Amino acid sequence: MMSSNSLFQRLAKWCPWLLRDEPKKPVKVLVTGAAGQIGYAIVAMIAKGLMLGADQPVVLHLLDLPVAANALNGVRMELIDAALPLLRGVVATSDEAEAFKGVNVAILIGGWPRRDGMERKDLISKNVTIYKSQASALQQHAAPNCKVLVVANPANTNALVLKEFAPAIPAKNITCLTRLDHNRALGQVAEKLNVHVGDVKNAIIWGNHSSTQFPDASHATVSTDRGERPVRELIADEIWLREEFVTDVQQRGAAVIKARKQSSSLSAASAACDHMRDWILGTPKGTWVSMGVYSDGSYGVPEGVFFSFPVTCEKGEWSVVQGLEIDDFARSKMETSATELKEEKSIAYEFL
Repeated sequence: MMSSNSLFQRLAKWCPWLLRDEPKKPVKVLVTGAAGQIGYAIVAMIAKGLMLGADQPVVLHLLDLPVAANALNGVRMELIDAALPLLRGVVATSDEAEAFKGVNVAILIGGWPRRDGMERKDLISKNVTIYKSQASALQQHAAPNCKVLVVANPANTNALVLKEFAPAIPAKNITCLTRLDHNRALGQVAEKLNVHVGDVKNAIIWGNHSSTQFPDASHATVSTDRGERPVRELIADEIWLREEFVTDVQQRGAAVIKARKQSSSLSAASAACDHMRDWILGTPKGTWVSMGVYSDGSYGVPEGVFFSFPVTCEKGEWSVVQGLEIDDFARSKMETSATELKEEKSIAYEFL
């Protein structure tokens, strides 16, 4: 017969909050564009602990446009129907002040989508308006140390607009999503080598979340029976690493749209959870991840833009990995993406 202590330990494995003397206070998490596909996918992930941990209660704040109010209410109802133990409340609204009030984490998915025939300048213009408004709400209503992840494209430049118009939020607390591209890079290497993706680490996405990004596997490693081995050594195909691999990661989103007739949703939601989890709870020792952050000039990248770097995270803070060797090929790719970001910045500033 199982002892009561053994039973408690088994329960605690699945319900770690049982081991705490005092339960954690709920974290308020905002998701904008919550009635959309990525929003619909991510809210359950957050409420099940995939973002902040299996012992962290959450209150979800869901924001979408008034035209999506009925769909947003449907999302709210489904969250209640799921009977999720970590979910301590749901606020579903089209009012930015209400949505941003007191939030500790903000996942900004809502934005103006790019449509056929739309010029990049027009896309940036539409999103500048949206993100100026959200920056004001963030500045006035969010918790002072709120951590922000921008998902909506153009993500890097949307993050820059937030930084400019929400000065009360530290620049280090505003980031943009390149973890989806990072995860895609890990997946491509794993498929090429026929290994488990969990055995691959330390790929890098440099630059913009766009087709100019540079997926870099030159520092990546794979865990094998003989220890960690460099990806470049295991693949030993420089043409694949510089051409097919780079193109496949850059164009993966377009390939998903072609196959599915809709943009990536599940993988984007999962990547956003990965991004926030590692940022808040920390990266494993010896592992880095890719995050779009405000450049401090590392690796010769211009300051004043949001650029994807390899980072490690500890105690809720990220740090750019320093001292990696950058060859001429990588440098040229990074410069191309940096140039695009400076162009986007110039366009955005026309509308600020």
